[in-house]
Amino acid sequence: MRKPRCKELKSRPRSWTYYVHRATFKFESTDEDKRKKLCEGIFKVLVKDVPTTCQVSCLEVLRILSRDKKVLVPVTTKENMQILLRLAKLSDLDDSLEKVSEFPVIVESLKCLCNIVFNSQMAQQLSLELNLAAKLCNLLRKCKDRKFINDIKCFDLRLLFLLSLLHTDIRSQLRYELQGLPLLTQILESAFSIKWTDEYESAIDHNGPPLSPQETDCAIEALKALFNVTVDSWKVHKESDSHQFRVMAAVLRHCLLIVGPSEDKTEELHSNAVNLLSNVPVSCLDVLICPLTHEETSQEATTLDELASDKTAEKETVLKNNTMVYNGMNMEAIHVLLSFMEKRIDKGSSYREGLTPVLSLLTECSRAHRNIRKFLKDQVLPPLRDVTNRPEVGSTVRNKLVRLMTHVDLGVKQIAAEFLFVLCKERVDSLLKYTGYGNAAGLLAARGLLAGGRGDNWYSEDEDTDTEEYKNAKPKEELLKPMGLKPDGTITPLEEALNQYSVIEETSSDTD
Repeated sequence: MRKPRCKELKSRPRSWTYYVHRATFKFESTDEDKRKKLCEGIFKVLVKDVPTTCQVSCLEVLRILSRDKKVLVPVTTKENMQILLRLAKLSDLDDSLEKVSEFPVIVESLKCLCNIVFNSQMAQQLSLELNLAAKLCNLLRKCKDRKFINDIKCFDLRLLFLLSLLHTDIRSQLRYELQGLPLLTQILESAFSIKWTDEYESAIDHNGPPLSPQETDCAIEALKALFNVTVDSWKVHKESDSHQFRVMAAVLRHCLLIVGPSEDKTEELHSNAVNLLSNVPVSCLDVLICPLTHEETSQEATTLDELASDKTAEKETVLKNNTMVYNGMNMEAIHVLLSFMEKRIDKGSSYREGLTPVLSLLTECSRAHRNIRKFLKDQVLPPLRDVTNRPEVGSTVRNKLVRLMTHVDLGVKQIAAEFLFVLCKERVDSLLKYTGYGNAAGLLAARGLLAGGRGDNWYSEDEDTDTEEYKNAKPKEELLKPMGLKPDGTITPLEEALNQYSVIEETSSDTD
């Protein structure tokens, strides 16, 4: 009976089953019973010793059917899950990955498992019972350094991401018991073909080819899985973990400096890198910048000599051979983050999901690392020359960020203001200089700094240098003062208005 059944399935052209239904995600309720029986029939075939082509055809059909949550209820059993685990080389057997002919079966089985685990709560519970996370890590270790099985790695990582997303307990298991942090970091190293030149520094070939689509997809899935594994690391982490986090941050720096096969894929890759960097303890983000090599130092000196005669050029930040240099440090990765942030602002939508992660990351980096803050200050808030237009008017990064300070979304508004405030070393007078009182009023009111002063954090005392244009315009600022309403409804300087309300409150408290 086995051979006729396989011949029947095999004789059916793939274009009928796959190409017609590969984009099918909605199913007619009238055919629900037929789909359930088809799923049951597929598992009856898969449990037998049938040819590879027959297995692949069955799994392709099952992958499409598993998009329907209702048909999974009767077929999601421990026995059926174990069948798929065996085909995906996820059983307890010590299977090798030597037979290339089996790779399509492994990939299709992993795809089916992704759909089934995502759509079935029973499958999610069985995944815990079958210790699926450990099996997935074991499979990753078998193929982590093998380039030609990227599809297997990609869907293994996708399933690992889904499990760690749906079960918070698995995150802890991955982090500590299964050593997921170094394992997934090594997967990223392999995808990027990283060659280390120092403990936390990799060689970057700016003229090299972009990542292939398969390498990019594999890297994106690894980044997403790592995000779940490290989601609480910025709050609580052991000092002994610092080295591993620095290695991961160095890999992410490499990620920011390479490109994918398309602009959209590069943005997706960098977006996931930004999200993961937000989980890294801020003290370990120092590896995002690195001292220049001897050769780069010589190039920087030459560039500064070339700029010496240019009065309009800012000498502290130079660009040489695609390398952004500041104060003897390579700032390429920070510059990429800044450009990424500006692109997200320019999109004009989905600020909370797309913009706030990178803004938060840059804010924390600036608060903790002086060189990063000074570089970003140089890029975002250069010496003020345009004193005729309002701070929110214009197309510079400063103008764009100042406009966000009055955004309707409170979260976006707060993080944009916080970023600029940190760049100003949390000095109110400096913030007002670059943003204007009206734009800064919300943040200052929340901090209790409307009357001036500075925030609670300590910063180095290097002084800002004012341009001649600003020095000439500065006296005119005295014409602009924070105002408030007196009890009688007239406008008066804010401090005087507050004093009058205080007097009234004290008087009223003395009477019954």
